[in-house]
Amino acid sequence: MLLCKRPRRTRLPSDSTVSLVVDAGVSVVDLTRERVEPARGQTRPYSRAPRIGRAMLTHRHLHQVVLVVAAAMISCSPKDASSPSPAGSRGYRMGFSGFPPRPDQNQAVRAIQMWGTRADAAIMHLSPPWKAMLSGISPQAALQADGVTLAEYYRNKGLKLFVTIDVTDGLNRAAEAPELVELKRSVAEPAVQLAYRQYVAAVVSLLRPDYLGLAAETNLIRLAAPRSVYDAVVSMTRAAAIDVRTTSAGLPLYVSVQADAAWGRLASSSAYVGVEQDFTDFSWITALGISSYPYFAYQEPDDIPLDYYSRLLNGRTMPCMVVEGGWTSASLGSTTSSPQVQARYVRRQAQVLANAGAIAWLQLSFTDLDLTTFPPQPAGSILPLFAHLGFVDADLTPKLALTVWDSLFAIRRTSGR
Repeated sequence: MLLCKRPRRTRLPSDSTVSLVVDAGVSVVDLTRERVEPARGQTRPYSRAPRIGRAMLTHRHLHQVVLVVAAAMISCSPKDASSPSPAGSRGYRMGFSGFPPRPDQNQAVRAIQMWGTRADAAIMHLSPPWKAMLSGISPQAALQADGVTLAEYYRNKGLKLFVTIDVTDGLNRAAEAPELVELKRSVAEPAVQLAYRQYVAAVVSLLRPDYLGLAAETNLIRLAAPRSVYDAVVSMTRAAAIDVRTTSAGLPLYVSVQADAAWGRLASSSAYVGVEQDFTDFSWITALGISSYPYFAYQEPDDIPLDYYSRLLNGRTMPCMVVEGGWTSASLGSTTSSPQVQARYVRRQAQVLANAGAIAWLQLSFTDLDLTTFPPQPAGSILPLFAHLGFVDADLTPKLALTVWDSLFAIRRTSGR
């Protein structure tokens, strides 16, 4: 989650490009990976932060680098000719977010140029500017400063724009957004809910997304957060959806759900749970967003069930899309992986998406993160587990996964959404 997530003053934007089936000849390696389980007495829900953009970071200028890049972007470099062009067709769009691996303008330009030639969609994962809005700054002013230029760049490149608004703490779904915690405020307050609705309206009018997500990983919020917080998310998103329908009736609306949790893979029982409660509580959605970081749940990409996404729909014909996720290319702690394993994940992901009839595959992380540019992390930080989700490393050197991605992107996309 990375390139255009709203630039939190102390957090890496969840929407940045650092962000996530045919055999391309990548070698197979044996893996023995352990599933991540919470320590005794630890809250299970989302302490693992399933996207890089949820990492703590003090470099606010990282986001400003991206805005400068978007304003001054030059034509994209040609696509790597080494990527094969398989026959057939794909039904889903493919894309990334645009955050760089480090605060370096030249590298940010190169990163966006690299993925811009191998994408037909883009995503922005945004956190509402709670502090600014609750201090009297309009959401329109905040977006004009932090997001409009990038959205315009994506549109000018002909990329379908997906925007997810994240209302709680992406690092810990048991908690509210850090800015609200700092202010000792809550989404349960009517004033905070009103600010959120105003922010949604500004996103619709200024960013003009093609798909809009009003909350992220709602099933994890329900499992982890206080009931008052979850109830508030249900209420405020419903109200915002009604607002949007009055101004942009045809705009597809979604929330995202966490697939690994829905399959019970983040719990000790490993029993399938599903997301029927989310369909009930967010009955206004017209599409389903999916978050998936299956390397926490499975030893091998091929272990991921083919119906990993389709089963979530439970027979519904509603469009679905992956709006965040990935598989690390590096081993750390109990997580064992490699560039070869990550490449196999890309193939498997394409198969799972095709089986679900998905309309989009949005990999938040195009590049790895250069952790040396991050502030010191607390003991036990899980940030390194998300630093190697990119298809290129922090110096923009391609990984094996990029070759597989390119072979998939070269497949003709069927017309439609």
